[in-house]
Amino acid sequence: MAQDLYCWRCDRVVPMLTEPEWERMAPALDEAVAEVQRYRVSTASSLQAALAQPHGRDALKLYYRMTGQLETKPDAIRHHRLSLYGPPCAHCGKPLRTPRASHCAACGAMRAEAAAE
Repeated sequence: MAQDLYCWRCDRVVPMLTEPEWERMAPALDEAVAEVQRYRVSTASSLQAALAQPHGRDALKLYYRMTGQLETKPDAIRHHRLSLYGPPCAHCGKPLRTPRASHCAACGAMRAEAAAE
């Protein structure tokens, strides 16, 4: 089940997908990319123009069914994956930006394990 966690890109708490959920979401996001590519080929449009067209509706619907959270941008879902983030900062509580981060980008505190070394 998705876990609510602060997303530094969105600057808000959002449901983060677990790996089993991600396995279901990844194909829907891949299809969203394919939709943009097909639109560009069929219309000879720029990437910017293609991204302005509706795409990724299936991914957005799936994210809503999984989390109950309405998302409007399929690309945002790509970084709503729990495994991309590190543990919570011992100082401010926000998640470290990556599992290997040595300090918190939000408050600057060193990671607890890194500070002990």
